[in-house]
Amino acid sequence: MSSSLKIGFVQQACGLSNSLANLEVSIAGIREAANRGADLVLLPELHLGPYFCQTEDCSRFDLAEPIPGPTTETLGALARELGLVIVASLFERRAPGLYHNTAVVLEKNGTLAGKYRKMHIPDDPGYYEKFYFTPGDLGFVPISTSVGKLGVLVCWDQWYPEAARLMALAGAEILLYPTAIGWNPDDEPDERERQLDAWITVQRGHAVANGLPVVACNRIGREPDPSGQSNGIVFWGNSFAAGPQGEILCRADDKANQVLLVEISPRQAENVRRIWPFLRDRRIDEYAGLTRRFLD
Repeated sequence: MSSSLKIGFVQQACGLSNSLANLEVSIAGIREAANRGADLVLLPELHLGPYFCQTEDCSRFDLAEPIPGPTTETLGALARELGLVIVASLFERRAPGLYHNTAVVLEKNGTLAGKYRKMHIPDDPGYYEKFYFTPGDLGFVPISTSVGKLGVLVCWDQWYPEAARLMALAGAEILLYPTAIGWNPDDEPDERERQLDAWITVQRGHAVANGLPVVACNRIGREPDPSGQSNGIVFWGNSFAAGPQGEILCRADDKANQVLLVEISPRQAENVRRIWPFLRDRRIDEYAGLTRRFLD
């Protein structure tokens, strides 16, 4: 990684029914970040349209696309034009009946540097992702780019310290989380605040435990439940970046589209790891139990 890295992240509403219209919002955000000097730009999870996993509907598989495909071609051309790296999140059609929730990384020259298939797949009210997505099979492998080794993970992955740790052990220099998470509109304000605080806290913990900066980019806005059986989801925004000691470097609100820019220093992460050498002191000889579901 270079001596400093400027990262833009595009918090956006993704509720427009036309995928091209949502993509245009993403592109406008990328251009704004580029104009402000970004070297890398991160987009929210599944930013091409409404979060379709609120219901189980076979017609939604028509939204999936191959990788490489039309969106990677468009974003690759934009990356080449602007001279920056883009991290985007797509509904991947791998084969008939085989689909993934996949993050892609477009290099500055427009090529596909790599992809990450979401490993942890939720199945909860309003988040029926197991119906749509096969768990990832590419492992927790950082993607090498001209701006450094990117530990790209996706949304539900952000709750798992194992995922962040394995990316760090494989040499990731930053953790990036495209995200789509929000509140149940029926929840009380204090419950909403607890959920949001937990989401931020666990990711700051990943930064601290691994001595790495973390960037989480969420969508924003209320999206109705297509089935009408619930009040939908209010995506809570609050996209943020944290430094290697968990310090908040910048944070969006829960109300609007925003393009944030943060500058990180790899040297700072190196210095933090020297004073807090967690990787040195790990007791790997005693961790076999981590490969079991539960120790009963």
